[in-house]
Amino acid sequence: QVQLAEFGGRSVQVGESLRLSCVSSGESLEMYAMGWFRRAAGKELEFVAGAAWHGGGGIYYDPSVQGRVTYSRDNSKRSIFLQMNNQQIDDTAVYFCAETGQIATLRRASADYLGEGTPVTVSS
Repeated sequence: QVQLAEFGGRSVQVGESLRLSCVSSGESLEMYAMGWFRRAAGKELEFVAGAAWHGGGGIYYDPSVQGRVTYSRDNSKRSIFLQMNNQQIDDTAVYFCAETGQIATLRRASADYLGEGTPVTVSS
């Protein structure tokens, strides 16, 4: 069993930055792909960023955030992070930490484990 807890969601203005964190507990972080999803009001869950741990695979980003978002992880702290710069109104959503067996699954916005989410609100 894996438990995921997100931190860092808050209200910001357009152009500002914020950093989200997720701490994983339970099974080993190294066995899974981990990443971030988001759900805006009235919309479906969508993939934001993620990576697999083994195999030297790259980090994947949704085109809507490419260039503004940086994914990172710290295995010693069983944590992943999402640095989000130049926030836009469309970035307003609840952001979820997700963990699953394969990065391909994650990129379809599907996961075995999902945190409760942390809200991000971007205003002008």
